[in-house]
Parts: sequence; structure tokens; C-alpha cells
Amino acid sequence: MEKTLLALWQTVPSGNIKQTQVADLLGLSSKQTTRLLRKWSDEGWFTFTSGRGRGNTSHLEWHKNVEDIYEQQLVKLIEEQTVEAASKYLLFDWSPELKQRLMHKFRSNFGYVQNSKSDNDKLIIPRKYPLLTLHPLYAADVHSVNMVAAVYSRLVSVNEQGDVSPELAHSWDLTSTSLRLYLRKEVHFHNGSFLTVEDVVECLGRLRTHASYVDLWKPITTIKTISPHILEISFPGGCSYCLQMLGMINASIYKETAVQPIGSGSFFVEENHELKTTLTAFGDYFKERPLLDTVEFIQVPEDFDFAYRTSANDKTEETFQVESDSGFGVVVLNAFRDSPINRQEVRDYVHYAIAKHRHKIGLFHPRAMANHQSCLIGQEQPYSLPAPKKPHLEQPLIIKAANYTNGATRWLKGALESEGIPVEIQWLSFRDKMMDTKEDQTADLFVHGEVFEMNQNFSFFYFLSNGYSPLATIMKSQPKFGNYMQQYATAPFENWTALNLKIERELIESSIMLPLYYEKRQIPFSVDLMNISISHFGYVDFSKLWVRPVKRD
Repeated sequence: MEKTLLALWQTVPSGNIKQTQVADLLGLSSKQTTRLLRKWSDEGWFTFTSGRGRGNTSHLEWHKNVEDIYEQQLVKLIEEQTVEAASKYLLFDWSPELKQRLMHKFRSNFGYVQNSKSDNDKLIIPRKYPLLTLHPLYAADVHSVNMVAAVYSRLVSVNEQGDVSPELAHSWDLTSTSLRLYLRKEVHFHNGSFLTVEDVVECLGRLRTHASYVDLWKPITTIKTISPHILEISFPGGCSYCLQMLGMINASIYKETAVQPIGSGSFFVEENHELKTTLTAFGDYFKERPLLDTVEFIQVPEDFDFAYRTSANDKTEETFQVESDSGFGVVVLNAFRDSPINRQEVRDYVHYAIAKHRHKIGLFHPRAMANHQSCLIGQEQPYSLPAPKKPHLEQPLIIKAANYTNGATRWLKGALESEGIPVEIQWLSFRDKMMDTKEDQTADLFVHGEVFEMNQNFSFFYFLSNGYSPLATIMKSQPKFGNYMQQYATAPFENWTALNLKIERELIESSIMLPLYYEKRQIPFSVDLMNISISHFGYVDFSKLWVRPVKRD
């Protein structure tokens, strides 16, 4: 099956057409198009009569229905081959009705599978977006960090309340200027080697000097080895959040190799490419071994129906919903760009337009609940907003957007234009938007979706300060915000809610960061999937899942 032939069938009916038009439609060169047209004609798909002379019209006459034939081939492939073998063809440009039929057929291959001979328990899960990275230092999107959480371990873990518990470090001594950590003995990496204190010091050293985290780690002056299983982190000026910082996903401990970093987590990476990622349970995991043996993630179209199913209930497809926080959305105004957006009256008018139309966000982004108060769940941050005078704009405002904020961006464009603000949209790919962290931003405003890792207070501070955040440059560029950020290192962690609210109010009143929506996700689970718990960033903890066996007559 060829994607380009199906695309030709979908876009070019029998009749006259210029060969240059075919090349443009397929995105191919003239030479490539000539070769393929000859090949497909020889295979009997159609007859192609080339027009004589430059610019003359050619004629294409179809003899076979490409989509019908490809459907038969793909259905057979789904029934007889692996999910991975068929998944890449599901990404073709099928007609909407056929695509739904194929996805329904394809869906039955996902879920829990048990090999009766080897007693191997496998969970096959659809993946809508490509995996960008498996390296803890570069994991900035929720899909990557969910995988990193399963493959690597951290020195400590932090729960939603901010409480810290042991992981690779079994205990610690904390003072106002230092943290001494005591490592577990005989912790295995996935390649069989033992974790050493040198591995930990090297990892933290890379993290501390990485451009995206250097500001976060600024209070730390030294990280040194004390003995084979003891290290010490020093912060003479104070660092009240040092323990919480060590529990973040980017602080995962790994052993660097020439191929890929090696972890010590509950699963190791057995296979990873653009269509499939396979995680396999690590038998020498220092904590409880996962009950599932394998978790496979298979690439599917973005509109694929996502559910954690098992093959045991494929007749009834009975599921129940687990609600998970899926973060919040804000509109960020690039207040220090050399454009009209740097004028307070322009930002205030944009703020007014957003507040006026915010209640309609759910019409464009179905899971979104309009947020008129604060990004911090459970905290009320009411503020008044008088109607400002409409400013004069000689140029449109530029909105930067990616597909995953498509609905919210369309809402933003409509809201601003309805209030007389001209806008243009710059579209970026998912990957490009995630990596778009340069200080020299080329946009005036954009919708940003953020998902908190675990504890809300630390996560909000991390959102403001890490190098992947769209707000980090703003927080550093203005003395007022820079002074606020310095307070975190010495403020007791239990007082962070008040500090977070104070900074958030300044950002809102300066019309720099505007709350837009809360988002919750309803995740369907098969009724026989057991021990479901939500881990980092609202995702399932695969190390805890198991499947209750079905009684068979």
C-alpha cells in the first residue's frame, strides 16, 4: 500500500489534469511524479495519457478503486499481523467514513494480551503523538515525561501534598544550608551495573548546568561525594525547595552511554522508534516489580478513540471513567517584544477582550472549563477589570500556535477580532512548539497549556522558572519579577501558596499571563484493569496495573 497513490485517488478524479498539478498535489518533483505515474499505470490502476508539449493537459482514467482495495488489504493485515505492522497504514489519508470503520476494527487489537505459553502479560496502548525524547534532561512534554517516569528513578518522590518520601535515597539529613543523602545499596541499572554515588553526582551536575535548569539550581553551589553511598548538596544562601527539586522528573538518575541513557526504573526500553515504543518490566527493580510484563505504545491518528482496554472484555467493551487533572491554559502576552504588545494599553485591551469572551472557550475546546480566577486549583484570585479604551493598531498581533492548542487558538482569534483587534496566526508543529524556547520570540501572544507534575505549589514555581517555560524570560527580564523569584529559595515551603498567588496577581494585573481554562481528562478504563493510580502529570502509573483473570467455562 502506497500513501501517495491513495492521496492521488482521493484528490484527482478521472479526467483532464496537468502533470504539474499532480506533482504539486503529491508534493513531489516532476521527475518523481513521472516515474510514479508510469509505475502505477503499468500496475493497472489507471491509464495516464500525457499531453504533448509543455503546459498541455494530460488525461487520467481510473480503472480500480484504490481505497476499496487498500481497505481489504488493511483489514486482512489487522486480522493476521501485529498491531505495529498495521498501525502505519492507519495514518494514511482515508475518507472519513472508512477511517472510522478501520479504527473500530483496529481498536480490538489494543488492550491486555496474555500469552498462555509464556504467561506474559502485555498492555497495548494507542499513542497519538510521536515520542519526542526518552532523556530526562530534554523531556518537556507530558508524553515524554510519562515515559521517563517509568524508565528512570529519582532520589526522592514527591506527592500532591508536597510530602517527600525515599526512592534511590533511603534517608537524608537536611539543614538550612545543606542536604546529605544516603543511597540504597546494590541498585541495578537496566544494563546490570550498580548505581554509584558518582553516577548521581554526574547526573545532578549535568542538570545543574543545563541551560533550561540553571536558574532553578542557582542556589546550589556544590554537589560532592562524601563516601561510596553518601553525597552532599550545599546551598549557603538557602534552598528551601532542594528536596522537592530532586523529586522532579528532570532530576531522574541515569547512566550516560554512547547509545542512550540507562535507567533503573520499573521498566526498561526494549524497542523505540516512530511507530512503536516497548517497555518491559525490569526484574531487578529495587522496589516491587511491575505486575505487567510489557507495555507497548503504538502510533495512531490523532482522532483515535483512546481507552485502556483489555482483550478479556472485548465483547461488551465495558469501561469506567477515571478523572485526571489535565492542567490549565493561559494566554501569555509577550510584553517585552518590540511591537504594539509592549504597550500597557494594548495588553489591557487584549486582556479585556479575553475576559469578555472567556466563557465561550468550551465551545472550541470541549474539555476546557473557563477559568476567571487563578491557575492554582482551590485558590480564588478575583480581580476587577474596567473596560479600557480601544487602542489604535497599525499592524496585526501575531499569535503563535501548535495543533494541540488548535481549538483554544481559534477561540482567541475570534475573541480578539470581534473586539476589533486584527491578528495573524503562525502555526508550528508539536515538536517545534515544544522546542520554541528562544528569548527572541517572534509572536505577540499565544495560548499555553501547562500540566503540573505532582505538587501544585512547587509545580507553579517550576512553571515560572524552568527554561522550557514561555514565562521564564519575562520573569528574568524584569527586576520586579526577578526579586519575587529570589524569595522562593528562603521562603519556607509551607508559605509558597501565598507567594505563588502574589506573583500570579502581578502577572495578571500587568496583562502578561491571563488565566483561560482548567482542563480535566476522563480516561476510559476496561472494568477488569485493576489497581489504577494516577502518577506524574495525570498519567497512569503502569508499574501498579494488573488484570484480573476472567473465569472461563
